[in-house]
Amino acid sequence: MMPAGAAASRVPTGIEAVLRDPGFWGDNAAVIGLLVIGVAFSLLTPFFLTWGNISDLLVSASILVVLATAQQFAIVTAGIDLSIAANLPWAAVVFGLVYTGGFGIPAAIVAAIAAGMIVGVVNGLIIAKLRVNDFIATLGMLGVMNGVALIVSDGQSFSVSSPFLQALALGSIGPIRYFYLIAIVIALAAHFLFTRTAFGTHVLATGGNRDAARNMGIPVDRMRIAVYVINGALVGLAAILLVARTGGSDPSLQTSQLLSSIASVVLGGSSLFGGRAAVLGTVAGALVLTTLLNGFTLLQVSEFYQPMAVGIVVIAAAVLSRLQR
Repeated sequence: MMPAGAAASRVPTGIEAVLRDPGFWGDNAAVIGLLVIGVAFSLLTPFFLTWGNISDLLVSASILVVLATAQQFAIVTAGIDLSIAANLPWAAVVFGLVYTGGFGIPAAIVAAIAAGMIVGVVNGLIIAKLRVNDFIATLGMLGVMNGVALIVSDGQSFSVSSPFLQALALGSIGPIRYFYLIAIVIALAAHFLFTRTAFGTHVLATGGNRDAARNMGIPVDRMRIAVYVINGALVGLAAILLVARTGGSDPSLQTSQLLSSIASVVLGGSSLFGGRAAVLGTVAGALVLTTLLNGFTLLQVSEFYQPMAVGIVVIAAAVLSRLQR
């Protein structure tokens, strides 16, 4: 016979225990959210599951995946990169200026990635060597690079068009568009780096506990600089994709991309407090946000509500991050 009160004190096991674990919902929030949103929009509009819409959705998500992976490198060290909102248009402007200056696509690609990396180097040096908080340092760089982008472009957007960019934006290998392929390669490379290399282990250790990492002989300052350099290079790559997709360079701040990159990382299972990377989850987080905006567009929901929805997801992501702490 079961003792009195035993039912109340029973320890859940199996699936019940998993479902009651807050960490489970935090780790799988992106995948669960993607399934729920996908089913909802499939029922609300017949256009959602058409191949044309899914293809466009994945193209949009590809740019965000690259940006979110860039943000992942900063967040995994318990940092953050707010300068993405200005670094992205800055790198796009550099790409456009170099190409329209007659130097060709290869030079423009190198210049855009180098422009993003320069911002990453400066961020890393300010944070690691001058001991300035990541939030403050990258917030300052956001303002600086926004001004620089506006100055060098004279505040004007300009058209950038070439057969290469058109092929990049519209071409594919079978059903796989080049944009998807680039995003997949970047995500898998980052996942491999974090899970299979000594560098990734050192970065995770740096984010988990800097003092302990130093005591283990890990060059913490170099790790922090390195992640921001990688971050900048990926932002430069995302800028190239953005120019290819839009056909132009715009110096305006990309605040929505900044918010989405942060939300994607945390929704994917990474912690804002560092020491934890979930690149494949970050991909799912980027798909959640892109699907949400895509569905709103199909349902003709006012654009005024779309930033609000992203903001709500950012707050929810922060709450989930605390559950994982």
